[in-house]
Amino acid sequence: MSHDVEVPSNSVQTLGIVNGDLDVGRHVTIKGEGTPPKLIVSGVVRCGHQSVFQCNLYAESFEGEGDIGIEGDLEVQDHVEAEDGHLVVNGSLNAKRVDVERSLTVRKNLVAEEVDVGDQLEVKGNTKAQDIDVGGRFTANGEVEAKAIDVGGTLTIQSKVKVEEVDVGGSAEIAGGHVSEVDVGGSFRSSDSLEFNSIDVGGTVRLAGKSVGGDIDVGGTCTVEGDLQFGEIEVGGVAEISGSAKGTSLDIGGVIRVGGSLQLSGGLDVGGRVEVGGELTSHDIDVGGSVRAKGITATTKVDVGGSITTTTGVSAYSVRIGRRGEVVGPIRADEVEIGERARVEDVYAKRIIMEERAQARNLYGESIDIESDCSISGEVQYTQSLRTERNVFFAKTPVKVDKLPSIA
Repeated sequence: MSHDVEVPSNSVQTLGIVNGDLDVGRHVTIKGEGTPPKLIVSGVVRCGHQSVFQCNLYAESFEGEGDIGIEGDLEVQDHVEAEDGHLVVNGSLNAKRVDVERSLTVRKNLVAEEVDVGDQLEVKGNTKAQDIDVGGRFTANGEVEAKAIDVGGTLTIQSKVKVEEVDVGGSAEIAGGHVSEVDVGGSFRSSDSLEFNSIDVGGTVRLAGKSVGGDIDVGGTCTVEGDLQFGEIEVGGVAEISGSAKGTSLDIGGVIRVGGSLQLSGGLDVGGRVEVGGELTSHDIDVGGSVRAKGITATTKVDVGGSITTTTGVSAYSVRIGRRGEVVGPIRADEVEIGERARVEDVYAKRIIMEERAQARNLYGESIDIESDCSISGEVQYTQSLRTERNVFFAKTPVKVDKLPSIA
């Protein structure tokens, strides 16, 4: 048999067990019994503005209005609902569903299936939930495990995460872990190693440690302080990777800088500049500006509008240098096209085409076509044919040979 209890406003009362519902007025202090003090309510707890529970509270459900404080743990079997105020739990909060209209602060751990907070959610301990939906800001000091996190403003997690979906309208910052899908309107940062399936960010991305994942799509800039393994990366502005990078493809609107090596099974497409500290390997390379690397190897083509600078050279099926381009280091390919007024050093290819006013040091090819006003300061060797137009300068007379020299 249930015995409901009602506590009037502006009062202090000590309770241990309530076999029924508990209705608490405004400006009420409830003290528990035992050590540590606790209150067990078999039914629903309903309380008004500026009520304080100086105990651990256990109930079927909890419903409040206004600012409410729980100085111990709050554990309910069903739901926690709070309207028009700030709910503060100094201990841990455990419930099936949490629905707070304004803000919720949990100073220890939060465990729930569904968490819905209208303005701000702050958890000092660990957080474990299925779905977390916060209208403004979600801040967590401990580890967070969830299926989905949806935040309208700012997400800050200072420990590792294990989350399937993160959807944030403004900025998000985590300390590594695992996130399957990241969708952030502004900026996203992970301060430690991260595993991910996809990252889609409108502004900037910053990753640290050794991160492994799938596709990255960034409207602005992408910075990785460490190594990165990825699928496809598309960045509107600048991408910087301090370590080595391995993935499928890169599509960069501005500049890509890689401190170590860059290895791609697909293509590299960059509107501006490429700077790689180690070896650059890709299926194909298309760069509007310049490329600098220790060595460059492409399965199919290398097409560069500006300059190529290497130590060991560039190797591909075909290499094309744009108008006024410049190549430092040897070129080895089946087909090499040197644009108008471009300058190259040593070229080893089956077929070589030099457009007007281009310059080269040494040419070694099976078939060589040289247009007007070109200049070769070294030697020219060919095995099949040499075709030249007017005013071509040869420092040495071209020689037809049976076998071409190999690259040094």
